Amino acid sequence: MSEPRPVARGLAAAVAEEFSFEESLGGVRGMIESVVPILVFSITYLATHALWPACAASLGVSVLTLLVRLATRKPVMPAVSGLLGVAVSAGIALLSGHAVAYFAGPIAKNILFAVLFAGSAVAGWPLVGVMLGLILKEQFHWREVPARRRVYQQATWLWVAMSLIRLAVEIPLYLRNDVAMLAAASVPLGVPLYGLVLLGTWLIVRRVPVARPPEPDPEPGSEPQPGSATSEDASAPR
Repeated sequence: MSEPRPVARGLAAAVAEEFSFEESLGGVRGMIESVVPILVFSITYLATHALWPACAASLGVSVLTLLVRLATRKPVMPAVSGLLGVAVSAGIALLSGHAVAYFAGPIAKNILFAVLFAGSAVAGWPLVGVMLGLILKEQFHWREVPARRRVYQQATWLWVAMSLIRLAVEIPLYLRNDVAMLAAASVPLGVPLYGLVLLGTWLIVRRVPVARPPEPDPEPGSEPQPGSATSEDASAPR
C-alpha cells in the first residue's frame, strides 16, 4: 500500500499539486482552535466586565489545546504559536487595563505585514517569491524569469490586500472600543480570509512553470527538463 502524501499547509499549500482549502488551514480542528481563544476572551469579558477572568479563560483554552495535541500526538507547533499569540494579546490587555487592547497585537501585525509585503513588491523582491523560491528550490532564479517574477509580484499584492482589508474593518472598531464587534469580525477576517488568499496565491502561481536554476554542465543537445521555466520560454503567462 502506498504511503499517504503529506498535507501541504500554510504557504506551502500555494505550490501543492492540488489545493485543499480545509487541509491548507490545518483541517477543521486547526480552524476551530484559531477562533476559540478570541471568542472565549470576548464572551467572558462581556459577561464579567473584568479583564483578569477573560485573559485567564483565553489562556486556559490555549493551554488545553496544547495539552490535547500532546496527548493525541498531533503536531504541536500550531498550538504553541497560538498560545504565544494569546499570551501577547492578554499581556497587552492587562498592562493597558483595556479589553480592546487584546486586539492591538493582531492589528499591529497586519500593519507590519502590509508594510513588509508592499515594500518587498515595490523593491522587486516580493516576499511570496522569496519564500516559495526556497520551498521550490528556485532560490532567486525566478527573478531572471519575467513571467515568474510577475506572478510572485501579483501574489504578494494579494497578501497586502488581506492585511489592508483586516485593518479597514478592525481599526474603526478598535477606535470605537467595540470588543464584541472586534471578536465577531475576527472570525471571517481570520481563517476564512487567510484560506481565500492561499487559494488565490495557488491560482496565480501555478500559471507559470517553476523557474529552477539551469543545470551546471548540460550535455550538448540535451533538452530542458519538463516543468521548469527559463527566461526565454516563460516570458508570458500561460
